[in-house]
This record gives sequence, C-alpha cells and structure tokens, in this order.
Amino acid sequence: MRVSVVGAGLGGLALAQGLRGAGIGADVFERDPGIVARFQGYRLVLNPVGFQAVRDCLPTRWHPLLDEIVMDASAEQLILDPRLNEIGRLGAGRTGIVVDRQVLRHLLLTGLTVHTDAALTGYDVRPDGTVQARFAHRDPATADLLVGADGVTSAVRGVLSPETTPTDTGVRFVIGRTPLTDEFAGLSKAYGSKIAGDGVSLLLGAMRFRTPPKQAAERLAPDVTLPDIGDYVRWAMILPSGGSLEHLTPQDAVLSRMDGWHPELRALIERADPDNSTLLSIRVVKPAARWAPGPVTLLGDAIHATSPTGGNGANTALRDADLLRRRLIEAAGGRRDLLDAVGDYERQMFEYGAEAVRGSLERLPAFAPGAKPS
Repeated sequence: MRVSVVGAGLGGLALAQGLRGAGIGADVFERDPGIVARFQGYRLVLNPVGFQAVRDCLPTRWHPLLDEIVMDASAEQLILDPRLNEIGRLGAGRTGIVVDRQVLRHLLLTGLTVHTDAALTGYDVRPDGTVQARFAHRDPATADLLVGADGVTSAVRGVLSPETTPTDTGVRFVIGRTPLTDEFAGLSKAYGSKIAGDGVSLLLGAMRFRTPPKQAAERLAPDVTLPDIGDYVRWAMILPSGGSLEHLTPQDAVLSRMDGWHPELRALIERADPDNSTLLSIRVVKPAARWAPGPVTLLGDAIHATSPTGGNGANTALRDADLLRRRLIEAAGGRRDLLDAVGDYERQMFEYGAEAVRGSLERLPAFAPGAKPS
C-alpha cells in the first residue's frame, strides 16, 4: 500500500509517521516552497486524546524525547480586567499537555519524505482504483489513497467535496510570542485566563520547556534535530468584527486597543518578536454531506476547521491521524478492504469532527463579544 498525504501540518505528518512505523509507504506533498517557509511556532494544549494520538503515531524510541519537550499545564481560567484584577471565571479549570507547534512539527518531520513546492492542481481516480495526484511544479504521484490534510483552503476538498466551503466568522485575532523573562513574572495568574478589555479579549499562555528542545534531542534522540528556542509567552488578542486594521502592524493593532492597560501587559506586546506576530481571521469548516466512497479522504482542518476558542483543532486533527492510521494498518494487513477501512474512518471522523466545530463556535462569544455561533 502507498499513501499520498497532501499537507505537512501536524495531522498529515502524524499520519505519515504512523504509516511509516507500520511499514506502509507514505509521501507528503506540501505547497509551501520550503518546510520553514512560514513560522508555525505557537504553543498549543493537547488533551489526553490528542497527546495519546501523537504518541501512538511516533516511534516508541522517541517517546522519552516527546515527554521531555512538553509540560503539564493547568489554568484557573479566570476573567481579569486590563489592570489584572479578577472579575469572573470562564468556567472549570483546564488541564492538559502543552507543546510548541514548531518543535512538535520538526519531530514529526524526522525521517519522512516531504516534497515541497508541490501545490495540488487536481487528481484522477484511475481504472485500477488507484488515484493520481497532479501538481503545479512536479510530476504526478500515484497512490492507493490520497489524503487531503491541506487545511482550511484544501485543494483536495475543492475537488472531492466542493459544496463544503469555509465560513468566515468575521472575527479577527492577532497572535504572537514574547520571550519569557523575569520581567513578566507578575503575569503568571493571567496565563490561561482571559483579560477582558473594551470589546477585545487578550489570552496569554506560557511555554516552559522541561529541557530546551535542541538539547533534549541531542541527549535523547540524536537522529532528531529540534529548533533551538527558549521559554516564551504566547499571546493572542481577539478583536471585534469590523474596523480597518490594514494600515497597522499586528503589534500596533493590539497596542492601539490597550490604552490604560497594566504596564506589564503593554510591555509584553512591545517586546514581542515582530516576525512572529500575525493577524488572522477565524474561519471554520463544517463537515457537509459525505462524498461517495473512494480512494480519497480528508483530515483535520480540511474537513472540520474549528475556532481557536474551542482549543480542539490540533487535538481533532491528531485524533484523525491516529484513527486513519489504525484503519489503514488493518487494510494493509488484509483484515479489511481499503474502501471499507476509509469509510469507517470517515463515519467516525464526521461525527466527532462536527461536534468539535460546534463546540468551538459555542465558545466564541465568550471571547468575541457580539460573535454569533453559526
């Protein structure tokens, strides 16, 4: 069996790693001109399902390294005013495993065949049941299964399920990161909480490594090379819909909303790395009607993109990767037909994926006043 994975995000890479470990050939095709063409290095929180999924997709010899580059996290989920006074609670406290996306992505990339500058232009299902993917700048690739793990604007989804399209919630947010120094020790109670300003929400999260990733890899897994980065604070300001930000840098867009805020909060934004700060829109993809069974399927944001307020996007993509991995191993071993294996994956994925999108939209108004779940 051979699998073509379109998209080198966490879900696609986890699937490819899991298949590689089972002796199933997997090639990854990424439209970016290079693996590090875009910055992808913000912290994320994995729930038990997401963390176990990525663990199961990785070789067991890398498990000690994985355990060393994550941190346990708990947050009271307070609501604070701009002067850091407690004014409420978001709900029950949240726990999980915190990992840096860039570091995890480099771990997942290790040993894989990844073809960059490979923008998909279409695909054809051949008479023998295989699928041939076509690309703008490289030769076609033929596989037994094509997996679209290529995000919200998925080119694979555009052919497989053109009626499934992204929905723009109208909400924008700025995200960035700032080195975690002693200067920001007073902000510790704000990590994992919401700071509620005038029509905006600021969310902070600390990334503290048990061991710096580069050093951890050198000691525990010399065949892995990880980025040389230190502890930092990830911050994100959710902005109301409307208003023009086109003439502002991402940092200035945030600072323009912070008049009268606590000086440590303003300093956090002022000292952020401008190259790692960006303005993004919140778009979602809801699974629509199932497509006809065949040798093409979707994974992660390509079929169920969530609002980041749900905290479940990466977790759901990794759950997809592990579930599809398991089903394809069964098919490769002759225990079930390939299309039956893919169909079982899709049935489960559609159910929990739709629930993940719904749950994320339900939480959006708590962070973006005026936003309406759709």
